[in-house]
Amino acid sequence: MKFQNEYFYILTGGPGVGKTAVLDELQKSGYSTVPETARAIIKEQIATAGEALPWKNKERYMELMLLASVESYKDAAAAASLSPLFFDRGILDAFCYAAIIGKDPTSEMQEIATTYRYSSTVFIFPPWKAIYETDSERKQDWNEAEATFEQMKKTYEAYGYKVIEVPKGTVAERKDFILHQIHKQEQK
Repeated sequence: MKFQNEYFYILTGGPGVGKTAVLDELQKSGYSTVPETARAIIKEQIATAGEALPWKNKERYMELMLLASVESYKDAAAAASLSPLFFDRGILDAFCYAAIIGKDPTSEMQEIATTYRYSSTVFIFPPWKAIYETDSERKQDWNEAEATFEQMKKTYEAYGYKVIEVPKGTVAERKDFILHQIHKQEQK
């Protein structure tokens, strides 16, 4: 069975591009949001001295990221309404990470990608050096951040999503841009 939810919007991009700040602003404005699963995995793995980290066991990290993304999709679908729901990254972000580490998607991964579909419009945040920072969970350098953005865009487009780049600006401006794009889409 295939699931397509046009109310499930993905905010994606490389690391440190302002997605989470915009997601927080959307939540403050009354919209439902789903937090990033990748950061939760990293925090859990660090706390438990686990190996499934992007700087240790990259393949296991990607597998956990995929499983967590599918679970967050299913949880959201079980409680779905006819209002926009914003995800901090989606299932295909794990596919992007797989490509970055040189792993081709398995047939099971392909089935997941075609079974659990989000809105056909995906919002991608470009690299922005002025706001980019590393921390204990984000260790990618600037070049990796740029490469991740390019791979994210390529991955989502390859699976038939329309990728809209969110312009640089204040958190409020970026939130308003996303909501305006959704409103335009609803008018069609």
